[in-house]
Amino acid sequence: MTSPQLPPKTIHTAPLTAAQATHLRALLTERGWKFDTRPYMLYFAQHEKLTVAVYEKGPKIVVQGKGTAEFVQFILEPEIIGEAKLGYEEISDPAMFEPHFGIDESGKGDFFGPLVIAGAYVDRGIARTFLQAGIQDSKRIGSDKKIRDFAELIRHTPGSIPTVVVIGPERYNQLYEKFGNLNRLLAWGHARVIENLLERRPDCPRALSDQFANPKLIERALLEKGRGITLDQRTKAESDLAVAAASILAREGFIDWLQKNGRTFQREFPRGASAAVKTTARELAGAHGPEILHRLAKTHFKTAAEVAPEYFGRPSLPGADDVV
Repeated sequence: MTSPQLPPKTIHTAPLTAAQATHLRALLTERGWKFDTRPYMLYFAQHEKLTVAVYEKGPKIVVQGKGTAEFVQFILEPEIIGEAKLGYEEISDPAMFEPHFGIDESGKGDFFGPLVIAGAYVDRGIARTFLQAGIQDSKRIGSDKKIRDFAELIRHTPGSIPTVVVIGPERYNQLYEKFGNLNRLLAWGHARVIENLLERRPDCPRALSDQFANPKLIERALLEKGRGITLDQRTKAESDLAVAAASILAREGFIDWLQKNGRTFQREFPRGASAAVKTTARELAGAHGPEILHRLAKTHFKTAAEVAPEYFGRPSLPGADDVV
């Protein structure tokens, strides 16, 4: 039986140097691309159904639309970057295509909403499917719809065994009080996800996550059946396809919670810990009493004490600064 044909690659992200970004702009200008000004971008260019966005932060490039693969292979890599990567991932990063779990989380820096920890399994076939589909770190995806589309693809990719643990604010606040430290709470959550994945793939040899603390924290939190797995942590682990898939699943769980509770309370819950977050928290505390924040927010954040000092006081444990 032949495998189903995957859709063509329609998105690609890569880091650039400032000199490379300037060189690319000159090249696109010479070839008749149309330019536009967009927030947070050095420039935005379009040609037919293909767009190129070069962001100030990084800088980094996002190529999107019909002809993405051809642009990357015949223009971006040979003429700008000077290195062929697309199509050579299995040579440059072979470990990404070997069987392993990826684990990531969402919501730890957001006052409102849960902490969501997710995991996914990949082997060579799954990794190729994810790579072709454009799976990438959720922080690079600005659209909630795109997050949900990718999450749906991950769930329907045979063998990926997605696992999601949503720790709602009430339970989160209880666990934070118990552990007294966000890293210990994260280690506990990561260990639970690994245990869930091992229920379905007990033969998986390795798990990878972003580095947030001493790996011994996760090792100590694992139950008996998880203690034989190799645990790897590294910075920028989201470049790994399994971790990127986990980041998308976790982000979907987080935005779904915000949407569901937004309908319940007939308001939008802002993300992060901004001035808008404080305004919403004050409105909720005024309408329902400050205790409502136990149900909706992470109350060890200093935001809770600033909004309702008479109820929460100043946090005795680290607040938002505890987020890593």
